Parts: sequence; C-alpha cells; structure tokens
Amino acid sequence: MQHWQRSIAPMSKAATRDIVLVVDDSPETLRMLTDAIEDAGMTVLVAREGAQALAMIARITPDVILMDAVMPGMDGFETARELKRNKGLAHVPVIFMTGLSETGDIIKGLNAGGVDYVTKPIVPEELLARIRVHLANARLARSAHTALDVSGRFLLAANREGLLLWCTPQAASHLGAAFKDFSTKDYVLPPDVQRWLGDRANNVSTAPDTMELKSDQAAVALRLSFVRQIGPDELLLQLLEGEVGTEAELLKRKLTLTQREAEVVLWIARGKANRDIGEILGLSPRTVNKHLEQIFAKLGVENRTAAAAIAVRALSPRS
Repeated sequence: MQHWQRSIAPMSKAATRDIVLVVDDSPETLRMLTDAIEDAGMTVLVAREGAQALAMIARITPDVILMDAVMPGMDGFETARELKRNKGLAHVPVIFMTGLSETGDIIKGLNAGGVDYVTKPIVPEELLARIRVHLANARLARSAHTALDVSGRFLLAANREGLLLWCTPQAASHLGAAFKDFSTKDYVLPPDVQRWLGDRANNVSTAPDTMELKSDQAAVALRLSFVRQIGPDELLLQLLEGEVGTEAELLKRKLTLTQREAEVVLWIARGKANRDIGEILGLSPRTVNKHLEQIFAKLGVENRTAAAAIAVRALSPRS
C-alpha cells in the first residue's frame, strides 16, 4: 500500500511530466500500473474510488485518466460522466480498464466519455502505447483549437440545449465581453439561441444559417453562424462580429462578386460539393462550374480550397 501511495507526491512536476491518474480499487493493479507508468517517465496519481478521483481532479488536472469500470460506491462509468460534465476536463482522455468485455459494456464506457477500453488482465506495454496515442491526440486537438483561433475562425460548439461544450480562446473573449455572466464552464447560450440550435439539430428547413446574439454590453454586433453538426449532440458554430447583413451579401461587397457568385463561394466555404450547391441554389452543375471559373478569376486563385479560405477570412471577425 505504501509503495503506490508515494506517487501522489510529485504534483509540482506537472509542468514537465505528463500526469496519469489511475482510478482503481485494486492495490495490486495500482502497484503494477504505477511502476510501469513511472518507468515510462510519467507522474502517477492514484485514487481508490470515484469520489476520491473527483476530489483529486479538483486540485490538479491530469493529462490522461485510467479508469476501472467496476468499483464500490461510484463506479467508473458514473465517475467518467461526472468528469465530462466539466467542460474544462473535456480534453482529458479517459481509458477504461475492466474485466467486462461484452459489447454492451464497451458501448457503455464509450457513451460515458471514454476514448478507449482495455480489458483485464492488463498488458503494461500495450496500455502505455495506448496512453501515448491518446496523449498525442489530445495535444493535437488543443493545438487545432489554437490554430483555428489564430487564423481568425472564432469557433465554439454547443449541444441542442445551448450548453457550451468548448470554444477557442478568442471566441471566449468575445463572448465574455458580450455577456457579463459568461463562463467557459456550464455556460448556457440565450433562450433564442437555444431554440435556433434545436431547430438546426432537428433539420428544420426554416431555421436560418445565422443567429444574432443580443447583448446590451457588446461593443459590436455579434452573430453565430451554423457550420455543421460534428457529433450526436455537438453543433459547430462560428462567431462573427461587425456588419449586419447576410453572409452572402457580405461576401458580395467585400470580394466584389455578383450575388450568385457570393452564394456559390459561401457554400464552397461550408464544404459543399458542386452537385450539392446546384441542388441548394437551383443550378445545374455546369452552371456552378461556370460561376467558379469567374470566382477564381476575380479572387486570383486557382482552386476551390483557396477560394474557400478567402471567403472564411472575409466572414471572420475584424476581417
């Protein structure tokens, strides 16, 4: 017992070593995993039950969590669900460890927020390899959010009830300036936005592509633009600020395009294929191609990717 408890001490090393939280009620498993993970150059924190894990995470955020599914009191599935309610922990990978191997148990673990499911008995080398993969993926995800922010794509995601799931730092800054009660944790968007998100999630045909964010303290007008649905209940949105008007009208004026060309390049920026654009705008694929030729010439680009990038920048805040 004393052997694995020593691993709680190195909390001050969080800045230089990856931190792995192991949640398991088996002393033997804790001892084995502590040795293997520390030998791999990572810091280990341990918890014997779900409540203890939650209390520990309130003090320090681990880089990855190894979670036993079956524990007395709060089991691993319930603990993971509680963890994932905190958006500040959404990026932390949870790997379940259990002797349960039925498909239903695996699905239960994934639905609870797990990214992986390892059955016991555990092979340390295999588990370490999985840890490294998920640590790398988590870092890429955080880097992607930062890159989107730097490129001017102020993005956020919410569920259909309007609960904010995540947002890039600059999007958070804009929302904080607009709403005095804004927080990146457990923040719910205004009721009119909630209704709009519900309509978008349910594919209501009359739901507009953009939604005004009404605020008495915002220095500039803010709008939310629906990008796409990226999960069962995760809607990706772009925060826009500045001039009032439809996105096509903004593209028309800023890029010196015709109304139809602006509509075509707008749907290109949203990732639609030519055939889809034709169906949306009531045009033949040949006509869409003709418009694209004119758009490329006016924008001085050679392909749709470059045209989409210019359109995205034109629609971004402070463009």
